[in-house]
Amino acid sequence: MDRRGFNRRVLLGGAAVATSLSLGSEATGAGQAAGSGAAARTAPAGGAVRHIKLYAEKLADGQMGYGFEKGKATIPGPLIELNEGDTLHIEFENTTDVAVSLHVHGLDYEITSDGTKLNKSDVEPGATRTYTWRTHAPGRRKDGTWRAGSAGYWHYHDHVVGTEHGTGGLRKGLYGPVIVRRKGDILPDRTHTVVFNDLLINNRAPHTGPNFEATVGDRVEFVVITHGEYYHTFHMHGHRWADNRTGMLTGPDDPSQVIDNKITGPADSFGFQVIAGEGVGAGAWMYHCHVQSHSDMGMVGLFLVKKADGTIPGYEPHEPHEPHQGAHQH
Repeated sequence: MDRRGFNRRVLLGGAAVATSLSLGSEATGAGQAAGSGAAARTAPAGGAVRHIKLYAEKLADGQMGYGFEKGKATIPGPLIELNEGDTLHIEFENTTDVAVSLHVHGLDYEITSDGTKLNKSDVEPGATRTYTWRTHAPGRRKDGTWRAGSAGYWHYHDHVVGTEHGTGGLRKGLYGPVIVRRKGDILPDRTHTVVFNDLLINNRAPHTGPNFEATVGDRVEFVVITHGEYYHTFHMHGHRWADNRTGMLTGPDDPSQVIDNKITGPADSFGFQVIAGEGVGAGAWMYHCHVQSHSDMGMVGLFLVKKADGTIPGYEPHEPHEPHQGAHQH
């Protein structure tokens, strides 16, 4: 979906979109989109106050999910994208027959928006509650020490289903990505979410993806989240990123290590952008957990990078896949 058209709908109040919520963008000459010569789109300054609705629902096979509309919950839940300084009010409705909550990592919230039973900020079956998340830009405290901003790749999840820590909710699929942008951050053409949850990816059966599609030259963003009992290593073939906040080097003197493999443990999250096929071309590029037994047990998917004519050299799909599972276009 074109980011400018999508943002216009959001600014006009159309925030109930099935796959993602983005709170604004602007064009600038700060960079060039790969292969297009067009100015890169970048995040604006924050400060907006937004209101959205989010639903918890039961899905097939005993799973559960979050969604922006009733009947459209997904695993992972929809991407929520903010800019530093934004405040988001979430009217959260629990359509299930068990208590559910909404707990976020990395953002600011009062105890009433914590999303746990311990402080009674969960939501009973059929009930509604408003959670408020705030973000802030970096700056100095009154004592002169530096306070980091909210920008980063974060996530939200249930904290009450099954146990008071939400173990059952996480296993069933109650989780989703949050991105907080800083003014000037380069915006991608599309964003994909990859969740390592125990020995599954996005709660799908072993050896069933998900696969993600792009065309050579697209700027593609990945949000990687881990839940469950195990540590994993996320590895992507043919593509690399900087091990910093954005996954991109800020310039020739940026000391961040460039990597293609990262250790990730329960509740960790990180993200990065790549130019699809940069330096390597089109192909069915594998991503997987590099713990050998985990990849052998099916923690693997494909980053399908197409030529301009839509073909992928040497790729013969063995079964239908879902290219938009966990994908959010901008």
